[in-house]
Amino acid sequence: MRAVAARLGGAPAGAAGLAGLLAAEAAAEACAVGVDPADLEQAVWLRLLDRGPGPPPDAGWLRAAVRAEVRGARRRALREVPYEPGHGPDAPSAENHVLDAERRRALRAAVGRLPGRCPQLLSVLLSRSDLTYREISRELGISQGSLGPLRSRCLACLRVMLGAEG
Repeated sequence: MRAVAARLGGAPAGAAGLAGLLAAEAAAEACAVGVDPADLEQAVWLRLLDRGPGPPPDAGWLRAAVRAEVRGARRRALREVPYEPGHGPDAPSAENHVLDAERRRALRAAVGRLPGRCPQLLSVLLSRSDLTYREISRELGISQGSLGPLRSRCLACLRVMLGAEG
């Protein structure tokens, strides 16, 4: 405040009057952009100090400076994205992790109850190894040409089973 008072020609009363107006303007404008009013005030005081010598600012200049800082804050908010690993709008919550694990467990249990070769085939297809049809046919001892139709029948059976269970 001393630097601002010195900038205003040693008139602390003028600085105090501006401080009240600035606090009111900053409080009114800051919530619209999600900025802390104190940060907005500080930015305007710095703008005043950078202004250089000249007549003391009036209320109109102060309001214009507040609005200019708000526009700058709005532009920065559009460009800046805080970095928090594992957080953010796309990060799954703990609840989502639990629900996903429960869905996978229910799917694995349903696959295990399928008839014939379906549990083996779908288990291989659900595995993380990402095998080709040639590798799956070798592993299960099934011709490569019959994997597609068998997979379709197994998935249809699984769909009916899961639909019945809700």
